[in-house]
Amino acid sequence: MHWLLNAVFDLKDYKIFDAADFFDLAIRYGFNFLVTFIIVRLIYYPLYRNKDYLFTYFIFNSIIFMVLYVMNNVKMEFGVSFGLFAVFSILRYRTEDIPIKEMVYLFLIIAVALVNSMSTKKVSIAEILLVNTVIVTLIFSMEHLWLMRAENYKVILYEKIENIKPENYETLLKDLRERTGLNIHRAEIKNIDFQNDTTRLTVYYHVDPKDR
Repeated sequence: MHWLLNAVFDLKDYKIFDAADFFDLAIRYGFNFLVTFIIVRLIYYPLYRNKDYLFTYFIFNSIIFMVLYVMNNVKMEFGVSFGLFAVFSILRYRTEDIPIKEMVYLFLIIAVALVNSMSTKKVSIAEILLVNTVIVTLIFSMEHLWLMRAENYKVILYEKIENIKPENYETLLKDLRERTGLNIHRAEIKNIDFQNDTTRLTVYYHVDPKDR
């Protein structure tokens, strides 16, 4: 009973509710989620249609935002927070390699979470808005205006193993185009199964804007 009484009296050292901090968190997270939604759902997903990464980007962004926001509020060193950001930014899944374009988007949504959670009173709202606007505008311009053809990819199981030789690369691409009907322009070998004479290939193909 004595320890319970001590615990109750110790509650006076904790803030049950702070309206200013609560609404600051809500507003910051709402803005952060809006920017992430524009990048991931309105720019990335219509081009690449990968629901696995859609899930990953939203979860990563939200978790990192919350962790960094709390770390910032308890006055932890900025170097520690940036170190956490660096660790998250170089993560790779053990199940498969992340394609370079998805890694770029992963880095972007982590950067957005960092900017929106770690900004202090020394950084004006106008500056935060400008940073987020530049990020969104640059991504949209690169994907929709400057890079007129989006690059998609698929992982396929291929049985004509003789075509994976370097000297048969063009033959491989031609065969893949004919059999898939896709405008495949490059292929990468993921692994080779000599026992079954098959190989797993990652094939990359262009999609015209009108077909997106």
